[in-house]
Amino acid sequence: MNNSEFANRLLNFIYCSPTPYHAVKYTKNILLKNSFLELDLSKGWDVKEREKYFVTKNDSSLIAFVTGNNTSDFGFRIVGAHTDSPTLKIKPNPELLSEGYLKLNTEVYGSPILSTWFDRPLAIAGRVMVKNSNPFEPEMRLININRPLAIIPNIAIHMNRDVNKGIAIDYQKDLLPIIQTTSKDFEKENYLLKLIAETLKVDISDILDFDILLYEFEKGAIIGAEDEFISSPRLDNLEAVHAGIHAIINSSHNEKTINVMACFDNEEVGSSTKQGADSQLLSNILERIILNLGGNRDDFLKAVSNSFMISVDGAHGIHPNKPEKSDITNRPLINKGPVIKVSANQKYTSDAESTAIYKAIAGNAEVPCQMFVSHSNERGGSTIGPISSSHLELRSVDIGIPFLAMHSCRELCGVKDHYSIMKTIKAMYEI
Repeated sequence: MNNSEFANRLLNFIYCSPTPYHAVKYTKNILLKNSFLELDLSKGWDVKEREKYFVTKNDSSLIAFVTGNNTSDFGFRIVGAHTDSPTLKIKPNPELLSEGYLKLNTEVYGSPILSTWFDRPLAIAGRVMVKNSNPFEPEMRLININRPLAIIPNIAIHMNRDVNKGIAIDYQKDLLPIIQTTSKDFEKENYLLKLIAETLKVDISDILDFDILLYEFEKGAIIGAEDEFISSPRLDNLEAVHAGIHAIINSSHNEKTINVMACFDNEEVGSSTKQGADSQLLSNILERIILNLGGNRDDFLKAVSNSFMISVDGAHGIHPNKPEKSDITNRPLINKGPVIKVSANQKYTSDAESTAIYKAIAGNAEVPCQMFVSHSNERGGSTIGPISSSHLELRSVDIGIPFLAMHSCRELCGVKDHYSIMKTIKAMYEI
């Protein structure tokens, strides 16, 4: 596989994954086709050496692992990423009538660049919970109304002469997409529920609730004079999920370690959910693996101390129109290799030891590395690395590939970088 082919596979993955629920479902199918066995968190496990498994949580987080032997002496090789992206979520009872239009009431999820959501064809997707005989186990149905269904129109410049100077966006007023025009006898009640019921072919009375998100209808593309850029929604962080899953599938396991790929939900809102990195999810799963392989609590703690984690999330590339926003000596460029992210305030887990380890891994894979540190006058961001480290005392490094337009409705990264980061993850799994 070459850079271009792998980038096009990423675009297909993202297009089929408009929500975390769809991303997990798509990933499950990939794993099942590659002989991974699904385990149930609520049931007993029979995990064996030299086998491949995965588990899911909340239909939006997934952890895959490949077991080895003699694992307490060598530990886990972990890659962490997240399935969610900044977006707009549809509220319950969302229908609003205004001046002959039907609008949908929305709520902001995460920290999107809101102006980029205007004037784009939008579709809707998510999960729907349907009645079941057991009240504690409602049936989950995925839905993807994959057509240009809604739009958030800008107001014309003639009515807002200062629009190009920057405007404040009212979350409750300005982010309500229109879905159709209405007449005097139009009934808005349960409009969305009726649409959902029709799509899923269920009775509207059987729908208990839903988690429905808006997403950009247009598929991502390879762009640039030399086809060197990836322009797509949800690159943050499905790019890392895609790279990590393909690495764990295609790696030649050395059988001394347990290779793990952890895809968490809710990173964009702080990770403090049962399916987020700021939970016991990963720690509990790792301990269950050791116990199933015949170890005890002490073996688990020993394995953790012998482990290493790569936290993968997008990194900020230097912006050609705003270079002053980048650090004066650490200025990552697109298609120049993965970026190691460093923060004196521990917003990233990278330190001299873990950075040295990742550089050695990348060197073995013949992949160049870059460094990122926030400009001292900019606050910068964080990711799941420090959060996961608060639950597991293991060595960890934060990396990512350079992005432009991070958290835009459509982000930009490099074709070569996506393939390169997969190579470094694969190299770690094989050491």
